[in-house]
Amino acid sequence: MKLTHAPLRVSIGAFILNSGLGKRTLEGESAEAVHGMAVGAIPQLGQVEADRFAKLLSRGEIALGAALLAPFVPSVLVGLGLTAFGAGLVQLYLKTPGLREPNSLRPTQAGIGIAKDVWLVGAGLTLLLDSVTHRRRRR
Repeated sequence: MKLTHAPLRVSIGAFILNSGLGKRTLEGESAEAVHGMAVGAIPQLGQVEADRFAKLLSRGEIALGAALLAPFVPSVLVGLGLTAFGAGLVQLYLKTPGLREPNSLRPTQAGIGIAKDVWLVGAGLTLLLDSVTHRRRRR
């Protein structure tokens, strides 16, 4: 890990790891609520049982958060993971009714919490682009 990537990776990694740890015990109605939002954005997730989805989401967030925190995991890999994870959240924001003002990308009050996750895509792309351009400069 480049030293310049450390603040970004540590702050985002700790946040995502904490989120994943908090979801470990999701069951019943809580799992169904999280699953329902995800199905609204990605209908194929309807094939996965709500409790199983919550466990997989928790494990995925824990894995991504830990990878971001681990200095031996290359930034290009965590950048890919972070970009994909952030893109899923942006898709959730764009497809869930009530999160955006009509005919706009501007969030409603209810959408602010998810709309802000666009920064995850930006951070992931920054790690990816810096890793790719850094390799080219060394050649």
